[in-house]
Amino acid sequence: MARSSADDVELKRACEASIEGSRHNIVLSIRVAKSRGIFGKSAKLGRQMAKARVIAITTKSKGQKTKAFLRVLKYSNGGLLEPAKLYKLKHLSKVEVIQNDPSGCTFMLGFDNLRSQSVAPPHWTMRNKDDRYVMGFGEADVFSERMKHELQALEAANIHALLESEAIIEEVLHGLEVAIICVEDMDEWLGIFNAKLKHMREDIELIEARNNKLELHSANHKDLEEELDKLVGWLHIPPQLATCLTVGSFDEPRVMKNIEACEWLIGAIRHLQVPILDPSYANLQAVKEKRVELEKLKSTFVWRASEFLRNYFASLVDFMINDKTYFSRRGSLKRPNHAELRYKCRTYAQLLQHLKSLDSNSLGPLRKAYCHSLNLLLRREAREFANELRASTKVGKAPTVWFESSAGSGQTANSEETGVLSEAYSKMLTVFIPLLVDESTFFAHFMCFDVPKLANSSNSGSDGNGETDDDQEGIASGSSTTELSFLNESLQELLDGIQEDFYSLLDWAFKFDPLRCISMHGITERYLSGQKVDTAGFVRLLLDDLETRISMNFGRFVDDCIYMIEKTERNARQLGVLPYIPRFAFLATRMEQYIQGQSRDLVDQTYTKIVSIMFVCLERTAQMEPKYSDIVLLENYAAFQNSLYDLANVVPSLAKFYRQASESYDQACTRHINMIIFITFERLFIFARRMEELMVTITPQEIQFQVGMSKADLRKMLKSSLSGLDKTINAMYKKLQKNLTSEELLPSLWEKCKKDFLDKYGSFVKLVNQIYPGENVPPVSEMRELLAQM
Repeated sequence: MARSSADDVELKRACEASIEGSRHNIVLSIRVAKSRGIFGKSAKLGRQMAKARVIAITTKSKGQKTKAFLRVLKYSNGGLLEPAKLYKLKHLSKVEVIQNDPSGCTFMLGFDNLRSQSVAPPHWTMRNKDDRYVMGFGEADVFSERMKHELQALEAANIHALLESEAIIEEVLHGLEVAIICVEDMDEWLGIFNAKLKHMREDIELIEARNNKLELHSANHKDLEEELDKLVGWLHIPPQLATCLTVGSFDEPRVMKNIEACEWLIGAIRHLQVPILDPSYANLQAVKEKRVELEKLKSTFVWRASEFLRNYFASLVDFMINDKTYFSRRGSLKRPNHAELRYKCRTYAQLLQHLKSLDSNSLGPLRKAYCHSLNLLLRREAREFANELRASTKVGKAPTVWFESSAGSGQTANSEETGVLSEAYSKMLTVFIPLLVDESTFFAHFMCFDVPKLANSSNSGSDGNGETDDDQEGIASGSSTTELSFLNESLQELLDGIQEDFYSLLDWAFKFDPLRCISMHGITERYLSGQKVDTAGFVRLLLDDLETRISMNFGRFVDDCIYMIEKTERNARQLGVLPYIPRFAFLATRMEQYIQGQSRDLVDQTYTKIVSIMFVCLERTAQMEPKYSDIVLLENYAAFQNSLYDLANVVPSLAKFYRQASESYDQACTRHINMIIFITFERLFIFARRMEELMVTITPQEIQFQVGMSKADLRKMLKSSLSGLDKTINAMYKKLQKNLTSEELLPSLWEKCKKDFLDKYGSFVKLVNQIYPGENVPPVSEMRELLAQM
């Protein structure tokens, strides 16, 4: 007989591992098969869906009590046991063996606490009958009979136990009667106590109400006392603070004491104002008198502080102006350094803020005094710096006027020598533009302007000495607030007049080399592009004025060039290349060398203005002698193209004029060559023109019957026009060569002349063959061979 699974130690260990942590102990474990049987069906049908399960009897101890459970365990995908269902063993109501199973190993477990009894309970099938003597039942009839006997024995035992406990029950009933009597007595006592407590509660509530009123009065009196103490404190002026506000010095050692006194005064005035002060106190006589007294203190302090600061700003600037070593001198170019000035001013920055809180109108005179004093310093610094820049910059002899007869390639050396002019201007901007931006920013913050703020840019954060102030920020120039309008007015007072020193530097550079306006314009544009957002408005206006001054100076130079071009027109020779054509090419080459940054537009506008005048003057010069107009045009347009070929490949604005000159050159060449061809073979092409005119009105066959158009007339014309053709073509070459001053143009013109003549002669041959068939006319190929030999 097979071994029972109840004795399988490994199975028991696997079951213990699956319920580890639940504090249950395995008493018995048996392998079974679970199937879902249906009443009235055979057992074979139920076994078709059998699943391997393990039934385990477990116990759990809690104190002195022990509970028994029936667990159903199933196998997971990994082959390990895991809990499936848990039943309390006390609810097991029946164990019924399935009669349809001949092996007698299939049974059902019935529980009395299942919610739905209509669902057929599962069938459990043991592996062998040994697992069934282990469960404690044999054949179904025998087991059922045994269970009945055991149930009867259990009932009898219960009845016997009840009969044996009769004496105990009587004692319990007696004790219950005694307890009931005690409870009734206690209920009576509680009723008495409740009545007494009710009266006591009423007395306590009355006492509490009176006590609350007393506490409320006490709290109100305490709060009133505290309020009066505060009011007295606000009304009291400490003697030492009053002395500090009315007399004493504003020197640096006493600044903190003055600030403390000012802060107390601001707080005292604020505390005597509604809503901080209770409106019921506002009309008290003591409050009114104290408010008048504080106003007098405020007026006295504001006047004293304002007077001191006005004198202080002036003294700081006077000290710096009187120190000659502070400014640029002969042989020493010195950058302005305002670090110490700002440091000393910041000592009183908090005091200015308090003055604004006390009386905002007091800052107006202070701002004007600061602007006036600092303006003197900035203008002196700019003037000395610009003077030393000019003195230390070595420039060669100033070039001659452009487009004059004396102007030429000898000026090439000046291109390198005058580079120091742009460097001097750039150094002026590099030093003073950041300085002016920083001064504008510092002024706005120091003088307590309420304006939007932006972070510093790389161009505006320097203090003129290569260092930045961490506590400064740029001022937005796009705001339209009233405060910003006041700020810009003050900045104009602060910086007004300094532009004159920039103008003098620009005019000095323009005098030596007008073309340096191009590089200086680019330098200014670069600063403008970096100052669009984060600078004070006046600094940007200064840069705009400098750009305008540069454009104005350069405009004067362009006007002089145009004047010289027009002057050349009045004195121009009738033939040859006009002098301003090659001079413009040299000028354009120099201008391209000077372009920096965004000065490209300025140069392109100059090209447009000068070249347009050149072409107009050229056309007018050519019309002075109509006989030679085409020669003048083609020679000058050719010279323009040759001199600007390299530049036109890289400069779009010049490429446009190059194409215009090329078109004008082609037109002039065509007109001139057509004239020479027509003069040389006049009778031939007059006859050809007559044939073309007649073909418009009559048929080609009728043309030979017209007057002067017969075959005899054709032969006579051909004999006179084509006899001695070598001499005729040579004469045409001589006509082309005559009056042409640019010999290098002759080969290309002669090739074009031969080509145009062959085209015209080919058209003539076609007309003759169409109108005079059979007539002997030299073919085009013969004429081409003859021209090729010339």
